[in-house]
Amino acid sequence: MSQFTVLVTDDDQDIRDGIEIYLKNEGYRVLKAENGQKAIELLESNEVHVIILDIMMPKLDGISATFKIREQRNIPIIMLSAKAEDSDKIHGLSVGADDYVTKPFHPMELVARVKSQLRRYVSLGTYQDKSQRIEIDGLVLDSDAKEVLLHGDPVKLTPIEFKITELLMVNAGRVFSIRDIYERVWNEPAYNAENIVAVHIRKIREKIETDPKNPRYLKVVWGIGYKIEK
Repeated sequence: MSQFTVLVTDDDQDIRDGIEIYLKNEGYRVLKAENGQKAIELLESNEVHVIILDIMMPKLDGISATFKIREQRNIPIIMLSAKAEDSDKIHGLSVGADDYVTKPFHPMELVARVKSQLRRYVSLGTYQDKSQRIEIDGLVLDSDAKEVLLHGDPVKLTPIEFKITELLMVNAGRVFSIRDIYERVWNEPAYNAENIVAVHIRKIREKIETDPKNPRYLKVVWGIGYKIEK
């Protein structure tokens, strides 16, 4: 049985309880919070491996809670929302969420998303199995420590941002299409992936580039995809 802990945050008790049943059936320990403030309080006293976070909540909504969580933690965050528009998904991802599930959803779909996030966060995928430390002109990636440094200073990346950066740095000089990046990092077919990948690329650039509009490291190859220069 898994020892991983999932924090379920939603102001609807029926939704919290329903998600809990399915997660516990898969062996996860479950913590529950009715708003973002309570979720942050639980994070202070518990080791959590994945956070499920509704957007619309009283006291502290999901967007604001994500901002606060990302100040100190890179735990995977799966956002829940009744809004299905691409713009809403992009906004959720741009503030630091790793995945986005639209209500109503099948509980087993959410469980599958939790498992997918855990594989990336804890178990690592195929190309991350190699222990390595890569340095490119002051940008350092340490696969074992799961950290990125820029001229000696730590760069705070979300798990998805780290995986994209790792994929590109391990294969420095190679161009990856948006579809390639999505399927390798998210480990699922790339449907409507362009905006999602673009949001994460932009966030990575904001963190590792002195001038994101004229990037030194993460380059776009027009009409093809992205690469990190050797």
